[in-house]
Amino acid sequence: MFETKATIRNEAGIHCRPSAILIKAGMAYAGEILVTAESGTCTLTSALECIMLGLEKGAKVTLQVTGPDEEAFGKKLAELFETHFDFPPQ
Repeated sequence: MFETKATIRNEAGIHCRPSAILIKAGMAYAGEILVTAESGTCTLTSALECIMLGLEKGAKVTLQVTGPDEEAFGKKLAELFETHFDFPPQ
């Protein structure tokens, strides 16, 4: 098992669009993922579960990855959680 921490840096936190990107990455991984925040835990299999963590800018998460190439994937996932998502205004 590989464990790492990440801090949410996106101005609007993890809302629908960022959570969709995180879920897509999580679903592509053959192993297990556990995301733990002060507000709860999710497995990155549901965008709704991810959104319900209420991850606002500055929130800290612990990522636990178990499976093939867990360290490389865990680091990639931490980078995604720390991304400044810049979606065009609508």
